[in-house]
Amino acid sequence: MGYERDFLVGLYERMVLIRGFEDRVKLLFLEGVMPGTIHQCQGQEATAVGVCSALAEDDFITSTHRPHGHALAKGLTPEELLIELFGGAGGCCRGKGGSMHVGNMAKGMLPAIAIVGGNIPVAAGMALAFKMQGTRRVVGCFFGDGATSEGAFHEGVNLMAVWRLPVVLACENNLYGASTHVSKVSRVPSVAERAAGYGIRGERVDGNDVLAVYEAARQAVEECRDGEGPVLLELMTYRITGHSRRDPCHYQPPEEREEALRREPIGRFERWLAKERPDITPEELAEVKAGVSRRLAAAVETGRNAPKPAPADVLTGVYA
Repeated sequence: MGYERDFLVGLYERMVLIRGFEDRVKLLFLEGVMPGTIHQCQGQEATAVGVCSALAEDDFITSTHRPHGHALAKGLTPEELLIELFGGAGGCCRGKGGSMHVGNMAKGMLPAIAIVGGNIPVAAGMALAFKMQGTRRVVGCFFGDGATSEGAFHEGVNLMAVWRLPVVLACENNLYGASTHVSKVSRVPSVAERAAGYGIRGERVDGNDVLAVYEAARQAVEECRDGEGPVLLELMTYRITGHSRRDPCHYQPPEEREEALRREPIGRFERWLAKERPDITPEELAEVKAGVSRRLAAAVETGRNAPKPAPADVLTGVYA
């Protein structure tokens, strides 16, 4: 397809923003200046950006314990995320969510749910509401390959299928549920093949190719808007960081990791642009990186210096 240059540069900028954000956050945690814990997505930038680029502003996403990339791709700012991660009162969840529970309803992201697979039935409920309201809004539901062995996945997807709910099921298959390879937990070689068990369409996609993800998600979104959902997309990717901040990744074979580094989505997109789009120069991409770096440096300082919640705030926003 012929893509507008601004669209392509925008895809690149968002992936660079996610990578830069995650790299800075990792250092902040290692320095011990940020509370809590983190689960990061370096190497998976194309899945978040590709899917969210296919969604409309008023569509929603649900996310997981690895939500930073999804949040940035859906339009949350580095500032509101970093204030949240530093526990500030002005964070996207008022300093009460932390890394695994970021979100902003005004921007179409339900605060992330850290329970593996826990966001899938919630996505079904949101999609049912959209359908009952007579809208054409869609829910993008992110989860990892590990979630497909949870009961919540089977129950949620079956309900979506029976009621033909508008959900794009975005399975980020990075081959590992924590440290366990996907081949050890399922005899089905592809998550996408499971779609047949629910009578819905499934598709395996190269999750490190941002344009392939975008095109697959765009088609799935349109199917959902037309009442033909849900659709299960298996996005084949790889995290080039640990499951969490204390994970040295010894379970990843060196040759597998080396191949993943060669195929990571940002460098791969740079090479595609150099070959296919001479109107987008390496100098322009370098300036995009520099601009992202400046923005993140300022956002870190904003997060560090943000006011913390007052003791009385513990009683606000409580619904149960």
